Amino acid sequence: MPKATVVNMSGTKVGEVELSEAVFGIEPNEDVVHAVVKNHLANCRQGTQSALTRAEVSGGGIKPYRQKGTGRARQGSTRAPQWTHGGIVFAPKPRSYRYTLNKKVKRLALKSVLSAKAAEGNVIVVDELNVPEIKTKTMQSFLAAVNAGKAVLVTPEVNMNVVKSARNIPGVSATTAKLINVYDILNAKQLIVDKAALAVIEEVFA
Repeated sequence: MPKATVVNMSGTKVGEVELSEAVFGIEPNEDVVHAVVKNHLANCRQGTQSALTRAEVSGGGIKPYRQKGTGRARQGSTRAPQWTHGGIVFAPKPRSYRYTLNKKVKRLALKSVLSAKAAEGNVIVVDELNVPEIKTKTMQSFLAAVNAGKAVLVTPEVNMNVVKSARNIPGVSATTAKLINVYDILNAKQLIVDKAALAVIEEVFA
């Protein structure tokens, strides 16, 4: 049964908690994780790139020189792709890169990264992840106390004090238990979870 250290907001160890075997104790599936990360990055693409084809470039309506007798290759337009300032062959156009994956695949990938973090000892449980006021310095002191680098802070519900206190710290992001995703967890070194959020994760994803 995987375990995690429980700390308070001072960074002091106050106990240990057993993690759900079904969520934090499975054999990570790298292929599924790769598929989900690729899907996430594809869905994040804006797809706004655009270039002009030869039909869309202005000019080039006149034949640049006569067909025969010049010794040069025949040309019909100065906007053909081989010309400087000509159009682009198979020019990229705005499009959506979005595609969907099965829910079971996403769930397996999430369990895989959670299990990998637990196996590395990088899951830190906080008895109550909260700050009394919006203050970056307070959050930095907490993260330093638990030796956290790049980290994802997980609360049971949206906690604006936590979100706003963490948003100016490089590499640190805050989310809720039901919105955690594979990419953010994989991109972070530590997963710092509120004890109440941990119960939600185990209930939702078990």
